Amino acid sequence: MGAGTTGAGRLRVAVLFGGRSAEHEVSIRSAATVIAALDRSRFEAVPVAISRDGRWRQLPGRALEEVGGGDPERLLPLLSAWAGTPGEAGEAGEAEGEGVAVVPAAGAGLLRPGAQAGLPGLTPGSWDVVFPVLHGPFGEDGSIQGLLEVAGIPYVGAGVAASAVAMDKALAKDVLRAHGLPVLPFLLVRRDEPFESVAERAEAELGYPVFVKPANLGSSVGVSRAGGRGALRAALARAARYDTRLLVERAIPAREIECAVLGNAAPEASLPGEVVPHRAFYDYRAKYLEEGSALLIPAPLDPAASERVRRLALEAYRALGCEGMARVDFLLHRETGELYVSELNTIPGFTSISMYPKLWEASGLPLPRLVERLVELALERHALRSALDLYPDPDETLEPE
Repeated sequence: MGAGTTGAGRLRVAVLFGGRSAEHEVSIRSAATVIAALDRSRFEAVPVAISRDGRWRQLPGRALEEVGGGDPERLLPLLSAWAGTPGEAGEAGEAEGEGVAVVPAAGAGLLRPGAQAGLPGLTPGSWDVVFPVLHGPFGEDGSIQGLLEVAGIPYVGAGVAASAVAMDKALAKDVLRAHGLPVLPFLLVRRDEPFESVAERAEAELGYPVFVKPANLGSSVGVSRAGGRGALRAALARAARYDTRLLVERAIPAREIECAVLGNAAPEASLPGEVVPHRAFYDYRAKYLEEGSALLIPAPLDPAASERVRRLALEAYRALGCEGMARVDFLLHRETGELYVSELNTIPGFTSISMYPKLWEASGLPLPRLVERLVELALERHALRSALDLYPDPDETLEPE
């Protein structure tokens, strides 16, 4: 066990949540679920909030005990306050030096401890493993993963490259297509391109309707459906608020099928599930703000179709080089039965309504064991990578055959 292991032999699991993306609130809900699911006999949960302005603060240990750390709903107000702007969170905890500025604001030094003497910094001895629950940019895109690699700290989920590629919908589709996996036709456009010329290209190459998405975002933030040129221009303007690269993708009459994948070198796929949105499509409001959408688990598919979903999910997972976990989303054409890979989420939601943990529960893996398994996979991968030779002998040569 690492230097951060507690005296009782429990592993210190830092759960990173909040963050600077538009999915800040979703991240807080996911973190509450993960923290509550951690087995207290094996793990010490260490909530680490990242505010919207990029400040990191470690929640005082006693705070979880005071609210009852095993109940996500009771944790939510505490985590929300701690992920807020400094000064909004627990004043008493900060006054006593327990609110740790692990990484100060931009420009103050990336891997420097907080200003108060004796507070832990981001070093291999800080925690035994990190469980990032940061959805979207600055968390799911390889940025946090790179930071943890540099610091030498094990972490849950995909590595730097897989996280970055999966987060970028256009790059991910290019990789999937190169591996022979089915994806829908799309255009990648820059935010500064004239919307009229984009509309002309979309009409010629894709036709209507289309979906417009920010290339690097999740939870359907900034996603719109357009059935004509006016709606397309408005959709481009909306997506451009969130990213400099935009995706215009052909829309089809489709069922939304999702499959959860878990593992490193030998990943496994869950039973597929189906999302039945109560709105035109499964957008942010349908996911998190309104009731009425249904999650059908397992998805009502015939055995052959179900197996194809699971097989393609594993192929997509391997193609992008994912490890730990990912949720693979598909579009199943209602009329032709054709199946398309839509996207991979390397840090899927863990909220009370999220598909990833529900799919594994239906597949025989309850949430506490799922979280435990993810921590084990993180440590396994870190041990494997740590055994690699990073300092080869320059004098070592191979004899020619």
